[in-house]
Amino acid sequence: MNMRNVVIPLGLAVLLYLAYDALGWMGVAAVGGGIVMWLLLHFTRLMTVMRRASERPMGYVGSAVMLNAKLKPKVNLMHVVAMTRSLGQRLSEEGQDPEIYRWTDGTDSHVTCEFVHGRLVQWTLVRPSPAEAAAADKQPDGAQGL
Repeated sequence: MNMRNVVIPLGLAVLLYLAYDALGWMGVAAVGGGIVMWLLLHFTRLMTVMRRASERPMGYVGSAVMLNAKLKPKVNLMHVVAMTRSLGQRLSEEGQDPEIYRWTDGTDSHVTCEFVHGRLVQWTLVRPSPAEAAAADKQPDGAQGL
């Protein structure tokens, strides 16, 4: 079980109680206003990230190598979506943990990320070999590889 689901609401309830104990209902109003502002800031960030992600193809990133360099363990999925400005291509089944997503760039390099409980635990960068890249460049438009 994720302890954040228990600790944060419990902490907010304690904060509200302490505000009531110190300043009465005015303290509850002040702390309640701060909590609502905090929630609105998070909601606004989430909507901004999702709006930017909706403007790009799913699973696309400008440079997989740069994404690989920027990734750090324990960042959440929303942070990775904000960095790539794209929703990842889902490789795992819905509702299954770990969640696996892939972002691919224009050179067919891709980064596959594994999230457990919404946090990044490992990622892998795969780059095509120079021979594969040269063969893909030499194919005429509309031709399909074997």
